[in-house]
Amino acid sequence: MGMRELRTVLGGRGLVESPRWHGGRVYFSDWSAGEVLAADPAGGAEVVARVRSLPLCTAFLPDGGLLIADSAGGRLLRREDDGTLTVHADLGRAGWNDIAVDGRGNAYVNRAGFDPMGGEEFKPGSVVLAAAGGAVREVAGDIAFPNGMAVTPDGATLIVADSYRGELVAFGIGADGELSGRRVWADLGDGTPDGICLDAEGAVWYADVPHERCVRVAEGGEVLDAVETGLGAFACALGGTTLFVTAAEWQGMTEPEPVRPGSGRLLATEVEVPGADRG
Repeated sequence: MGMRELRTVLGGRGLVESPRWHGGRVYFSDWSAGEVLAADPAGGAEVVARVRSLPLCTAFLPDGGLLIADSAGGRLLRREDDGTLTVHADLGRAGWNDIAVDGRGNAYVNRAGFDPMGGEEFKPGSVVLAAAGGAVREVAGDIAFPNGMAVTPDGATLIVADSYRGELVAFGIGADGELSGRRVWADLGDGTPDGICLDAEGAVWYADVPHERCVRVAEGGEVLDAVETGLGAFACALGGTTLFVTAAEWQGMTEPEPVRPGSGRLLATEVEVPGADRG
């Protein structure tokens, strides 16, 4: 669990988040710039969408379409093959954070119950389902601060990181997309989980901003591995056995610039267990 070699795939960015491995590239968002980028492991990158939104998270549909949460606009957008953006679902209000999609094309989107950057009083957050058919409904509540999410490859379980409670929460996914059987998947102690990803052995990697690391945990909470990042680690994704991490110098939620401009980067390191492929 010692220090690993971390390489910078791409640097000079802002608040970078939501890495997703797809088709041999890492898609990630620069919230500061309002851009979704696709980077190859050698560092070549292109902007694939521009959406002025903070947060700005993404997920891939089973057919390869890219969903983008336009948090400010209260919409889920879909990027078409020609690069145009169409409205996939109307979420009804602003303030959305992470997205996870199951094998049937159901999209789960979460939101905090308050604006931490705007100094609002705390209220717990929730998860909504934007069903494949377009209907939107709330499917889970009382998550103190919902952050990263992932669906298990069998499509049976949604895992949600609760940053404030320091735990990963799991729900069973029903045939209609409803969530049930809420349980604590892992108590992370002093861990502060942000973005998460699943590996082929069913373990979760979670990124931790204040502790500047990514940690691999088994169901139940046993720590299996850790990668020290030296910067606030916002989210992570596995492309084979490469762990990609979006990281930046964190200055604080209430600062005018939450991260130091230009400090955002996409990092990579090798790990033992590859990412979970959706069957």
